[in-house]
Amino acid sequence: MNYAPKGKTNRVVAKGEFVIAAMALDHGHIYGMCNGLVEAGATLKWVYDPDPVKVEQFLVSYPNVEVAESAEQILQDPEVKLVAAAAVPCERGPLGVRVMESGKDYFTDKTPFTTLEQLEEAKKAVEKTKQKYLVYYSERLHVESTVFAGYLIEEGAIGRVIQVTNLAPHRLNAPSRPDWFFEKEKYGGILCDIGSHQIEQFLYYTGNADAKIVRSQVANYANKEYPELEDFGDCMLVGENGATQYFRVDWLTPEGLGVWGDGRTVILGTEGYIELRKYIDIVRDDEGDQVYLVNQNGKYHYSVKGKIGFPFFGEMILDCINRTENAMTQAHIFKAAELCLLAQQQAVRLE
Repeated sequence: MNYAPKGKTNRVVAKGEFVIAAMALDHGHIYGMCNGLVEAGATLKWVYDPDPVKVEQFLVSYPNVEVAESAEQILQDPEVKLVAAAAVPCERGPLGVRVMESGKDYFTDKTPFTTLEQLEEAKKAVEKTKQKYLVYYSERLHVESTVFAGYLIEEGAIGRVIQVTNLAPHRLNAPSRPDWFFEKEKYGGILCDIGSHQIEQFLYYTGNADAKIVRSQVANYANKEYPELEDFGDCMLVGENGATQYFRVDWLTPEGLGVWGDGRTVILGTEGYIELRKYIDIVRDDEGDQVYLVNQNGKYHYSVKGKIGFPFFGEMILDCINRTENAMTQAHIFKAAELCLLAQQQAVRLE
């Protein structure tokens, strides 16, 4: 909930050249989103949320930001080029349409939608307004080991990628969660929510523009006091180029781990494989961003924390200015969103 990495400052624009605003502070990911943008040179001008407590908390991190009296005050400001928001998941799609119709690009926390109808409305708004609907898929974009894995694949270190396995456990810490977190209509389901990260990574690493859901499953094994919560989910996909994925997501991280989740990714290629230990390398090393590579030339270990940075944010800013798609295409963003919604829709309930 409060994962907000800080990276190296790597400005791609001068101060005041790319003005942004933050609103809908319902999820702590808004801090990671704003950190990445500011480090890339964005000027954070406004913040708005109807809850003054959330605004006061935000001002601790960003004391020079102006507090807007309403969302409309931000949307009517011609200086603002992009709005970053982390609304309640079921509100993210409608808010994005509103932002784009005001003539601004929109950057939302994942999951970007909770229904296929919201996705279709966003597609229509993008076509109509020519604005961007951008998504913070943080488990790839804001993790240095995942960025580095992309470089290795691009260089051909493991040949053609044919399978991706994602294990993405998260700590529930239920008392710290808002009420909406336990209402399925509002959070969308576990495959729709944290499953969206995993599907986005599969499409990216395998170079797929589309995929099919082979099988998906959800359950509430250990949190019966929250009947609408799904604390476990898994899914199998096959991409249009024949590559496959299996991923597992859960809210079952034990207290003894020391971090919020032992996230791991194994990427199998025709000439080798990569394993990412994203947030911790249990027992061996408490520092995350450990990368293991085995290929025809040998076996290698890279510790990349603090060494790679987060290029997505600068690329995204330049995309907004130049109307390009170098950071991430709109088609990719919407396809990852569509597939997580389909996985959730088709999921078999386990007991």
